[in-house]
Amino acid sequence: MAVVNVSSSTDVTDGQESYFGIRAEILAERGSLDTAREIAQQPRIWREAHAAVDNDRDAINHWLLPKLELPRLQVLFCGAGTSAFIGDTVAAWLRKSFDAKNAIDFQSVSTTDLVADPEQFLSDDRPTIIVSFARSGDSPESVATVELADQLLSQCYHLIFTCNPEGALAQYAEDHSSAYCLLMPEGTNDKGFAMTSSYSSMLVSVAAVFTPSRRQLHLSAEAAEKTIADRYVDIGSLASKSFDRLVVIGSGVLAGTAREGALKCLELAAGKLSAFSDTSLGFRHGPKIVVSSETVAVHMISADPYVRQYDVDLYEELRSEGHAVAVVELSPESQFSDEASGLDDVWLSLVYVVYCQILAFLNSWGHGVSADTPCPSGEVNRVVQGVTIHQFPGSGG
Repeated sequence: MAVVNVSSSTDVTDGQESYFGIRAEILAERGSLDTAREIAQQPRIWREAHAAVDNDRDAINHWLLPKLELPRLQVLFCGAGTSAFIGDTVAAWLRKSFDAKNAIDFQSVSTTDLVADPEQFLSDDRPTIIVSFARSGDSPESVATVELADQLLSQCYHLIFTCNPEGALAQYAEDHSSAYCLLMPEGTNDKGFAMTSSYSSMLVSVAAVFTPSRRQLHLSAEAAEKTIADRYVDIGSLASKSFDRLVVIGSGVLAGTAREGALKCLELAAGKLSAFSDTSLGFRHGPKIVVSSETVAVHMISADPYVRQYDVDLYEELRSEGHAVAVVELSPESQFSDEASGLDDVWLSLVYVVYCQILAFLNSWGHGVSADTPCPSGEVNRVVQGVTIHQFPGSGG
């Protein structure tokens, strides 16, 4: 058993009088204060999360490093919905940047895919680390993924990132020496419906475990602070435009970030805004038909010089065609000035996702939606409900 509390003594407070130009009491009246606060707190939370990983580096390395030397090791990053997009980002980043003695197979596998068809992902009995991302740690697919991996693999380990010390995954780590759990800072078990600080704190923490960089963390936090403090007026102007479709485009490491950005806008608008995502090259192969006089396109430009060329090509194409309401370029040069220059994509993605969260929040506000509970009737819930986990053959029942 290994459980590490990624936190500091700093409590989350509502000391700010307003968020994104809206007074806290008005946000509370409209049922949107928790989400606004959770978006705004992120730079501080990131510093706490990275510092806590640094403080526990010896214990983490003692558990993790021997496993990373196992021959034929596969590392599966697993989560559902927003948590799955953490895995998409991190797996793509580590495939191109992680230096290890042995080749490691880094893959992102949604728990919703793995639980539905486990033999597709767990049929090759090889040393495996299941890296689980879970805000509550209680969703049925998250728990079932751990159980299925233990059932189908003879050498399986679990690295768990969660925001809830009382959740099922955190409790699993208490009882199993094969598991190591990192608890996110206090205040990241978002009260709001949509994952915001929970998403980014887990992304920072896993990046700090595998590719730590205090400089990258510092730059991304400063750029996000500037976005939160200075860019919300421009973002609000974009959110107030007349549009009913949004497409978020990102390539390579940023493909998962684009998915998350689109999902935030869909969730917080309670489905009143249709949101899509794609890659720069993939977008032309059919999905580009979504672009119309009712569409906003948000284009995340990669820091990778090669990937960036394809991003810029499509961005300029969309701008020159002039069909969309607006084509927004997210890049260090256009949006975030010196603070984001020199950021690698995995860290730059944090700044981009904050922009999308603010856009989603202000668009939600304009639609009159309560961001904290965009689906009060309960068809969609903060922790997924209504899922029946069916017994996999050979589980003993």
